[in-house]
Amino acid sequence: MDLGEKALKLHEKARGKIELAGKVKVESDEDMSLVYTPGVAAVCTAIAKDEKLAYKYTNKWNSVAIVTDGTRVLGLGDIGPLAALPVMEGKAVLYKKFGGVDAYPVCLAVKSADEIVAVVKALAPNYAAINLEDIESPKCFEIQERLDAELGLPVYHDDRHGTAIVALAGLINALKITGKNKNAKIVVNGAGAAGTGIVELLAAYGFKDLVVCDTHGAIYAGRAGLDAHKQKLARMTNMNAKKGSLAEIIAGADVFIGASAPDVLTEKMVRSMAHKPIVFALANPVPEISPELAAKAGAFVYATGRSDFPNQINNAVASPGFFRGLLDSSAKKITTAMMLAAAEAIAAVVEKPSPSCIVPKLFDRKLESTVAKAVMDAA
Repeated sequence: MDLGEKALKLHEKARGKIELAGKVKVESDEDMSLVYTPGVAAVCTAIAKDEKLAYKYTNKWNSVAIVTDGTRVLGLGDIGPLAALPVMEGKAVLYKKFGGVDAYPVCLAVKSADEIVAVVKALAPNYAAINLEDIESPKCFEIQERLDAELGLPVYHDDRHGTAIVALAGLINALKITGKNKNAKIVVNGAGAAGTGIVELLAAYGFKDLVVCDTHGAIYAGRAGLDAHKQKLARMTNMNAKKGSLAEIIAGADVFIGASAPDVLTEKMVRSMAHKPIVFALANPVPEISPELAAKAGAFVYATGRSDFPNQINNAVASPGFFRGLLDSSAKKITTAMMLAAAEAIAAVVEKPSPSCIVPKLFDRKLESTVAKAVMDAA
């Protein structure tokens, strides 16, 4: 039985992966009068007088909305909000299992940025933070930036923030074992949410030699047809205005980071890279190059976004601990300092990095608490 068949059977048997459970007993008339009417009126009145008390008297303090419109789910594309629900349930399970965070799928049957922003703002009283998930770019950037400015709650874009944090953590350790440093030549393939987030965080960490490629090749200042989002990328990368296809740009590069599409990286391209090439093929579920072909081509460090291969560069490695730190610090904004601290913390959990171990497993008991503390300290 393949993974797909096993997953279908698991979901059918469980009839979904999450459920709601009460935290207090309801076994008597007195319990009822405290949990519900008439006693609950005193709690409502207190919150009406001071809204901050919602964090004390309700589960708002530990609640996160996982918001999607289903327009860019995994490698499946625009499959709609209902088909996206299994992914959002899965993320909610991970948040609870590894971070103790109560996260709720919010799959929206609307698609415009205006509608999504309006719905999230309307639902905001229920939550202490918002997690944007699997929303197509460039729309996702507008939504995140508008909610950041208007909501008063931390807005975490899983593909943009989470993937970037784990990619930087993995790169920190990959550079250690290859003897390379921040002067490394890095090619990022993909200018969507994940690729953009990775570039932004790598630049903030101090990497200078960054070139981003899309389906038309290298992005550079002045290239015709760039939208506002890619123009911003062009201003912060490719200072030498290199032009050409991915195959041309990757020659001599130390690092390839793919956040793009299956099978776009060839053996020939890997062989053209510098000594001890680092290959992060993060397209999910099918990577830019398979582990077998990457190894055959001489990749010294290889990573994917999948849990069934070594070196999983996936936002799930960062997100539960990151949210635990966000919620416990009562943060109202996500900062670059938090993200850098989280990446360094994740890298440090791996005591002896090796080509097959540059990031910790989700099941590492030190991971969540280490990341949470780093975020709290930065906050």
